Amino acid sequence: MLKKSSLVLWGAALFIAWNGLLLLFLWSRPPSPVFSGEGDRLTAEVIRLAQDAETELERQKELLRQIHRYSRLWGRHHRVQITSPPPPPRLTDPAGAVLPVLVMACDRSTVRRCLDKLLRYRPSAQRFPVIVSQDCGHAETARVIASYGDAVAHIRQPDLSDIPVPAEHRKFQGYYKIARHYRWALGQVFRTFRYRAAIVVEDDLEVAPDFFEYFQAAFPLLLADPSLWCISAWNDNGKEQMVDVGQAELLYRTDFFPGLGWLLLAELWDELEPKWPRAFWDDWMRQPEQRRDRSCIRPEVSRTMTFGRKGVSHGQFFDQYLKFIKLNDRFVPFTQLDLSYLKKEEYERSFLPKVYAAPEVRVEELQGNRRRELGAVRLQYSGRDSFKAFAKALGLMDDLKSGVPRAGYRGIVSFVYRGRRVYLAPPSDWRGYDPSWS
Repeated sequence: MLKKSSLVLWGAALFIAWNGLLLLFLWSRPPSPVFSGEGDRLTAEVIRLAQDAETELERQKELLRQIHRYSRLWGRHHRVQITSPPPPPRLTDPAGAVLPVLVMACDRSTVRRCLDKLLRYRPSAQRFPVIVSQDCGHAETARVIASYGDAVAHIRQPDLSDIPVPAEHRKFQGYYKIARHYRWALGQVFRTFRYRAAIVVEDDLEVAPDFFEYFQAAFPLLLADPSLWCISAWNDNGKEQMVDVGQAELLYRTDFFPGLGWLLLAELWDELEPKWPRAFWDDWMRQPEQRRDRSCIRPEVSRTMTFGRKGVSHGQFFDQYLKFIKLNDRFVPFTQLDLSYLKKEEYERSFLPKVYAAPEVRVEELQGNRRRELGAVRLQYSGRDSFKAFAKALGLMDDLKSGVPRAGYRGIVSFVYRGRRVYLAPPSDWRGYDPSWS
């Protein structure tokens, strides 16, 4: 590999030298004095050729800079592989796995806030290398990322062109570019760098002190339980008044793909890459064809929070929900806890009876803070309209994606209302999600 890199560098250098000699020749060639008109035309032609040559020379210089940049990146990755090689496809010791953090960046120079917390809290640079993938070509953001030196790897999406979209989607050009960037960046992580798994965050996320501890502990679950397809740091209904901060160690299964700080395996990318969508990748992930009845793990208290109001969604949900998400501030030693209760069979043996054993109440009783003596309670909905009405009344996110409520498992959404646990749940004979509810 090193020999090939050297040959490429020598080839690029020789090509640039040739262009330089050509440019020198063209500029030094004397104009013809015979006919002034013909001489003027010749001079103009020489100038045009020289300008073309100069343009080509600049292109080759940029190529050389790109070669140097990727050569350094490969060199850093190669050294990490030698000193701390990633585990083989079938892990016998997942505790020793290398879990890179892929930071998706564009034109937010505030990516510094994200990177500062990642670097502050990560327990090992070898175990958790940080790779920042930048789209958009924004110079100030690139300077911020470069200021971290070798602490992070900086890769750049090479295709910054506009994407042809249907006329009715012109205003959604940004969503098409995001999907293109995700496909390229995940391809780099899993195809070029060949990592076994990756944690994906965006440039407007701040992480909790136990962010890495959480993913390290949950990673073996993802390997062991085929009914799981991601681990997420996010609770969609994680506003401070709706979570139990005293139970920061509590984790759930959810049928809703949360994103916003999530771990996936290379095998999942093998499955998704060939059919990756042109736009709206996160909602596409929530469709039954992709989810395939699999679940994610999510926390009671979020291990990420977003500070990016400005973006392609123009602040949708931010002012009403996202800015109120509680970021966990208490370190939980997840790697010392038994998380086997989250495996599908064990979870359903314990979680479902607990939900349906809870006394049923009316929404008016909850709002009036009545029947406090009951402790945890259940509010039952019977259809799409009643779910949305109850969710709005209680301050939950009420949108459904392919019929799945945010943070829901088998249609059940667990949250805290006025200091007590509430399960917003369908009837106990629930028969599955109805995509027409979306």
